[in-house]
Amino acid sequence: MVDLLFEDIFTVKQIDPDGKKFDKVSRIVATSEQFDMYMQLDVNTEIYPLRVDDKFTMVLAPTLSLDGTPDSGYYTQVGRKSLADKFEYVMHGKLYKISEEGSGANVKVEIYASYGGLLMLLKGDPSNAANFELDQRLFLLMRKV
Repeated sequence: MVDLLFEDIFTVKQIDPDGKKFDKVSRIVATSEQFDMYMQLDVNTEIYPLRVDDKFTMVLAPTLSLDGTPDSGYYTQVGRKSLADKFEYVMHGKLYKISEEGSGANVKVEIYASYGGLLMLLKGDPSNAANFELDQRLFLLMRKV
């Protein structure tokens, strides 16, 4: 069984808050229901269109293998079932920065990842970042609910 690093349902609050910069990519701003996380995510909206108030499940996983076998660095679709089969949009990337802001009870962790240049910022309670490591490879999987 795959050990998921993070899973929650998000609601899109804004699209391109700083203006549209690329034809096929939009930056979405979303908040999660269960863990009260804030996320900015670049999405290829030509292949996966999103609108304000859309809800989607977002999962971060270290591998697509259903048995939890570590990611080998490349993916071949040879008829094997994978975690990706349960989702509509999948990106592979690397976690490049983890930082904290604030102090005391108001401290928030910020997790930054790049998926081939499409960026993600996930911000919230530090307990949600316990399984993340710097330079970790991870898959982002999304499915509308």
